[in-house]
Amino acid sequence: MKQKGMNKNMKVNVIYQTARCVTIEVDDGSIYEAEREREIYLNGSLYGRTRKVISSIYGLKPDTTYEIRVKAGKDEDKREVRTSYEFVTLNVKDFGAKGDGIQDDTHFIQAAIASCPEKSRVLIPRGIYKVTGLFLKSHIRLEVGEGAVLSAETDRNRFAVLPGMIESYDEREEYNLGTWEGNPLDCFSAVITGVNVEDVEIYGPGTVDGNAGTDNWWHEPKVRKGAFRPRMIFLNRCRNVVVQGIRVQNSPSWNIHPYFSHHLRFLDLTVLNPKDSPNTDGLDPESCRDVEIAGVYFSLGDDCIAVKSGKIYMGSKYKVPSQDLVVRQCCMRDGHGSITIGSEMAGGVRNLTVRDCLFLNTDRGLRIKTRRGRGKDAVIDEIFFENIRMDHVMTPFVINSFYYCDPDGHSAYVASKKALPADDGTPWIRTLRFRNILAENCHVAAAYLYGLPERKIECVELEHVTVTYAQDALSGEPAMLDGIKPVSKMGIFASNIETLVLEDVNVEGQTGKKIITENIEHFIEK
Repeated sequence: MKQKGMNKNMKVNVIYQTARCVTIEVDDGSIYEAEREREIYLNGSLYGRTRKVISSIYGLKPDTTYEIRVKAGKDEDKREVRTSYEFVTLNVKDFGAKGDGIQDDTHFIQAAIASCPEKSRVLIPRGIYKVTGLFLKSHIRLEVGEGAVLSAETDRNRFAVLPGMIESYDEREEYNLGTWEGNPLDCFSAVITGVNVEDVEIYGPGTVDGNAGTDNWWHEPKVRKGAFRPRMIFLNRCRNVVVQGIRVQNSPSWNIHPYFSHHLRFLDLTVLNPKDSPNTDGLDPESCRDVEIAGVYFSLGDDCIAVKSGKIYMGSKYKVPSQDLVVRQCCMRDGHGSITIGSEMAGGVRNLTVRDCLFLNTDRGLRIKTRRGRGKDAVIDEIFFENIRMDHVMTPFVINSFYYCDPDGHSAYVASKKALPADDGTPWIRTLRFRNILAENCHVAAAYLYGLPERKIECVELEHVTVTYAQDALSGEPAMLDGIKPVSKMGIFASNIETLVLEDVNVEGQTGKKIITENIEHFIEK
């Protein structure tokens, strides 16, 4: 509810609170950041300035009421919030951690985590803490404080190994710990690992640094050396986890990897890797449910967000899709894909909403990667994009049903554009909707939508979509499939789609059938 006397053009919402910090969202119609700077006041005193729609306030006291007021020129709004209860704080330095960048502080921080009671905080204060892998436990809050850096070792011999699969005593069941690109394979533990934990908060303005480079983890990145490369944060079968505020950078592989987990929130994060770093996806929910990703800034060397659900074994055995995911008020920069689905999604992806986001300088905006062999459970359905702004995205929309991954990726079975028999290995793309999209300074194509001839894409709807090209547009391949040639300013290519609906779609001044290069069974222009 608006406070009396406040300007109704701005609304401040508290979207997350714990004992020591609060995350707010300033709703005034902006996407990711506002044109003008805002002032944040805490109990009447200036706390800071920001342009971000979603931002956080730190250094609060537990069980205390605060007034938060946000001003931008004549616009302002305020909210009152009471922080959560906290029982005790355990400072890792009291357990022997030095934070001097020299001593291995893993054991001392782990001791604080193991000793922490419910509704309490493990505090990592200012300093550089050399660590290998930290393991979470349930019902704790882990704060990476201002100026604190969890600085990962790079000697793989010092990391624990998570076995891919452990057979049960009676040989009837199995226990899966490690995973690599959709398969149950041995991997090194992450810098922060959670296994079967619940009610955990990882937050703060500090940094988790993987220190990866071409002289360690990125040297021969696809070669297994003892185990596969670690993540920065790995959550295996966890529940009710919040990751807020921290900066994650220089990951050996995927940065943040939730796996068979549910009720997760990722808020106001910064995820950074060099543009040329291999397989450094930003945040990859795999077979996860009820996930919110809000206010996150990505700049890295691979897909910013990649939604997955396992390759054939995990998808067909467990049949756990990724579903009920919301991505909003995020900025995706420099990666291969802003939002990617697949290619490891044999369990399917359902009900993904992406809204109010910026895509900048990525190769592709939406990127769906699938192929024959992913399986009958690899169903992609109810994908919805709304209020997206893109700039210098090479190709805004890509659906590729011939993605040439895996050892057989260039085989006739994967690559053939002829209709093959639909069987238990045939995936299915059902409904995708895009509304209120502005893509400026594109290069290769406006959209490249290529379904399987034996199981066509069911329905693609584009409503209020505008695409313009850069004056010096580069040429390139819009999708990774055999038989494609580099193009520039291609327009919309669509093939093997049952229904394509265009309403107020404009590509460089062209509309309707002029921008369709192949026939569609049901083409509807409104």
